[in-house]
Amino acid sequence: MDALVCEKPGSFEYKTIAAPVMEPGHAILKIRRIGICGTDLHAFQGTQPYFNYPRILGHELAADLVEADGVNEFVPGEALTFIPYFSCGKCIACRNGKPNCCTSIKVSGVHIDGGMATYFKVPVTSLLRSKGLSYDELALVEPLSIGAHAIRRAQITPGEYVLVTGAGPIGLATMEFARIAGAKVIALDVNDNRLSFCKQQLGIPYTINPATQNAVALLAEITNGDMPGVVMDATGNLKAINTAFEYMSHGGRYILVGLQRDNITFSHPEFHKREGTLMSSRNAIREDFEFVIDCIHTKMVDPKTYITHRVQFSEVKDIFPSWLDPSSKLIKAIVEMD
Repeated sequence: MDALVCEKPGSFEYKTIAAPVMEPGHAILKIRRIGICGTDLHAFQGTQPYFNYPRILGHELAADLVEADGVNEFVPGEALTFIPYFSCGKCIACRNGKPNCCTSIKVSGVHIDGGMATYFKVPVTSLLRSKGLSYDELALVEPLSIGAHAIRRAQITPGEYVLVTGAGPIGLATMEFARIAGAKVIALDVNDNRLSFCKQQLGIPYTINPATQNAVALLAEITNGDMPGVVMDATGNLKAINTAFEYMSHGGRYILVGLQRDNITFSHPEFHKREGTLMSSRNAIREDFEFVIDCIHTKMVDPKTYITHRVQFSEVKDIFPSWLDPSSKLIKAIVEMD
């Protein structure tokens, strides 16, 4: 079968590899759509933590079921998606209902090879019903689930000001579910095109570009001097992460959704006097995935608005590097395998 392999940072190669072999408790999927996410872009750049090369990328996937062992509710030919985080089921995190941060987690396309290939094998326990969603919608369930999980972690109170820094796909997903939770959402990004997308496509009432505007002053103005009760980083940018500590209200929460390789630094006295809460949000759990599928099914969220680029699988190698350039105006690229 065909696969696209990231051999090393900055290098993709198409290869013919062996098709997956069926084994007990697993399913074989025929891949139909692949969403390109920040993890893929960072892996190509060589800045993704937890990563080794060569690696087949791809964990935002829509597929048709070829065959499955040990399940009766799924039928061959059925469109579906899956949870791309494979956990041990035994560690302290798994025992406490947090398989998303399993001590030995294997994420498709990161720790193990992903789905940028004709066929892909997954545990049957990871499968998710489509509820009539299209391939494009199914491919976007995973990034939306990351946003949904982050909002659940934040325990948003209706009417609360929530600042989301970074208006890429994960930031947009976080904004969507903050809105659904009843928050007053503020988007912050240095890319005016993405801020315009927030206003026009998602209806975000407040947007700030800290490169051209005084973010602290504007946040104080928007929140009547209180500052946001919840700050959520979806940039994965060290400078942005460190700076955002200044944006948090007294008694506020700061949730790190994005990820980068280095140490974060902040003023302990400033953080301490606020009695701030700092937490991370990693991946998502089945509850988040099922909630997202329901939200798409009931039209509370329309992930198709995120799709700005569409390519065939055979074009990815040549086009992928251009998506690293902000001038490409990339929000979400979808790879078609039809």
